[in-house]
Amino acid sequence: MIQTTTQSLLPIASTLTEKEIIAYLRRSRRWSEILNAVEQEATIAAFCQQFGIEITNEELQAAGDAFRLQHRLLGIQQTQAWLKQQRITLEEWSEGIRHQLLLTKLKEHLFGTDVDAHYINNRDRYRRVALSQILVPDLDAALAIVQLLREQNASFCALALEHSKGKQSQENGGFIGIRFLAELMPEIEQGISEAKEGEIIGPIQTKLGYHILRVEKWFPHQLSESAREQILESLFQPWLQEQQNNLAFTNG
Repeated sequence: MIQTTTQSLLPIASTLTEKEIIAYLRRSRRWSEILNAVEQEATIAAFCQQFGIEITNEELQAAGDAFRLQHRLLGIQQTQAWLKQQRITLEEWSEGIRHQLLLTKLKEHLFGTDVDAHYINNRDRYRRVALSQILVPDLDAALAIVQLLREQNASFCALALEHSKGKQSQENGGFIGIRFLAELMPEIEQGISEAKEGEIIGPIQTKLGYHILRVEKWFPHQLSESAREQILESLFQPWLQEQQNNLAFTNG
């Protein structure tokens, strides 16, 4: 399994060896991440086989068409150029699409009937919020920024561009997107859950540093497709981790 995965990383006409690629992954501290992803894929495939979950050619074709449309791969030449840039074959790309479909079907098979009840019991965690952030490494800097925002009505965007250490917030003038509360770090979720639109919150300390936050907009409660996917993921990941822990215990 590991050998097949590393071989698929080899670019066409490259002089790189499997040994060199593995050595790089170890040096960059990504080897464990890669192995975990391979183990997860094998676990998902095994359970899909156990439950009789399969992907039809029609489903694979539809998913491939949707992927090409999303990535603007509108012709054969564009698709071939993209595959070359990614250094993968058409077969490898198709296998990746198939695995994603298997993953989606497995989540639905296991937890699809639990989504509504989970949403009702955790409704507030699936509120969506448009959020801006300035992330700095020390408390004094964070307090100074908060003072500028609250007392001098300084520009949040300008301060984020100048001071934020978070890549996304620094590049986008503080804006980090529209998120479900359940996606946020627990400290941030708790800190903003009762905030009003436009309110400055913080600094809030997490393992990343000190966060100064501004709620741009709250969105109405709704069990949208994206909320459903988030719930399925939140139910699936603990289950998957438990299966892998059981497998490790058995093998150990």
